[in-house]
Amino acid sequence: MTETETEYTLDDQVGYLLRLANQRHTAIFQAHTLNSMTATQFAALVRIAEQGTCSQNRLGRLAAMDVATIKGVVDRLKHKGLTVTAPDPSDKRRTLISLSPEGAELLARMKEAGARVTRETLAPLSESEQDTLIGLLRRIS
Repeated sequence: MTETETEYTLDDQVGYLLRLANQRHTAIFQAHTLNSMTATQFAALVRIAEQGTCSQNRLGRLAAMDVATIKGVVDRLKHKGLTVTAPDPSDKRRTLISLSPEGAELLARMKEAGARVTRETLAPLSESEQDTLIGLLRRIS
C-alpha cells in the first residue's frame, strides 16, 4: 500500500461529507414541500419569478441545470399548472416560460417553507458558523 492509500479516510472526504449534508437537507426539504415540489422545481420557479418571462435555455442557465434537466423540470411544472409556456414572438423556435397564477401563489407559500428548510438544515451550527458555511459554499460553487 502507498502512503496515500493508508491515509485515506472516507469520513474526512469533502465529496462524502457534502453528500451526507445534501441527503439531510433533502429530507428536510421533502418534509416541508408543498405540491410534491422538488428542490430543482422550486429553484426554477424562484428564477422565473425573479426574471419574469424567460426562455427555457436562459432559465436552465439561471437555475444551474443542463438542457435535459431543465426541459424535464419545465415539463413537470407545466403539467402541474404552475407555469405557462408560449412561443417567443421574435423566434418561434424558442419557448418562453412564465409563472401561472397558481404557480405564483404556490411559490409565495414555498418561499416560507424554503426559509424553514434553510433554518432547519443549518440549525446545528452557530450563527457565525452558518455565515461561514454559506460563504465557503459560494466560493466553491
